[in-house]
Amino acid sequence: MLFVRPSRLADLDALEHMARTAQPVLHSLPHDRRALEARVALSEDSFRAEVDFPGEEFYLFVLEDAATGKLLGTASIVAAAGYSEPFYAFRNDALIHASRELHVSRKIHALTMSHELTGKSRLAGFYIDPSLRGDAAAHLMSRSRMMYIAANRKRFTPEVFSLLLGVTDDAGVSPFWEAVGRKFFGRNFADIEIESGGRSRTFIAEVMPSYPVYVPLLPEAAQRVLGEPDEKALLAYDIHQEEGFETDRFVDIFDAGPVLTAQIDRAACVARNENRVVHEAASAAQGPTYLVASNRAGDFRCVLADLSTDRAAGAALPAAVRDALGVQDGETVRCVPLHQAAQNEHSGEAQ
Repeated sequence: MLFVRPSRLADLDALEHMARTAQPVLHSLPHDRRALEARVALSEDSFRAEVDFPGEEFYLFVLEDAATGKLLGTASIVAAAGYSEPFYAFRNDALIHASRELHVSRKIHALTMSHELTGKSRLAGFYIDPSLRGDAAAHLMSRSRMMYIAANRKRFTPEVFSLLLGVTDDAGVSPFWEAVGRKFFGRNFADIEIESGGRSRTFIAEVMPSYPVYVPLLPEAAQRVLGEPDEKALLAYDIHQEEGFETDRFVDIFDAGPVLTAQIDRAACVARNENRVVHEAASAAQGPTYLVASNRAGDFRCVLADLSTDRAAGAALPAAVRDALGVQDGETVRCVPLHQAAQNEHSGEAQ
């Protein structure tokens, strides 16, 4: 059984391994062990803290195999992106160039460096061990963050965003970086990825162009990848859409990957969530798969479990699932259908 929980300092060795082997680079996990230890300690402090509004908190989650104790994934939430330094992205703009004398009026697509996303909550650092098969674990690892947000609304902003990997080739070369970033930095994409620390470093504003970048002047290869997720990010893209994220007018400042945003009130884990009472079951219930989360004494846990679509039936959970969640008979858990189809079926039965 796989379950998601907050990271702790005892996970440091496993997290260091992920940080050094993960592709693409995980901005939430520094390669330096001391920096990584400080990052995990910040996460522990953030989960324990009494928070009335989002600030410098950072929440790091891990995916654990209950049978072996092995960690097989990680993901994080940044309470306020760019809390200490602005968060940079390119904003898609349309600039009008017109001349009455020539009877010309042209709308030109341009990219303008922006820090409008600064201060908004961000999903980051998603990683799943390549040994895992199927999409279920990826859904659990990614969307458990929204389950935590749904249960802890005041810790986060009303809107949350996520930055997905832009298109790169088999050698890790980004067409957009080659056309834009390299011209200013003179360095490889992978090197600046590690240095950037999640797009909130002062050197981005110091080196990247402050004037609009006119898209028609870029090579066709760079134009084609604007706002497109890399093949390795397609699953993450689908998972975000399942949650209710949509593409926005921003793209990543380095590889032009898509920025997805969601209003928390409209996100699936808020709009479709149900509180159900746990009761013991000898085996899994017959029904669709749900995200099931507990927040017992602040010890957040999240699993996937099959439940009846009848809310009155509560949450019939086998012992292994209850143990993973850290709950007992009679306690309340938050449940959200994993897929929209399950919610539609439930709504149809209720009519």
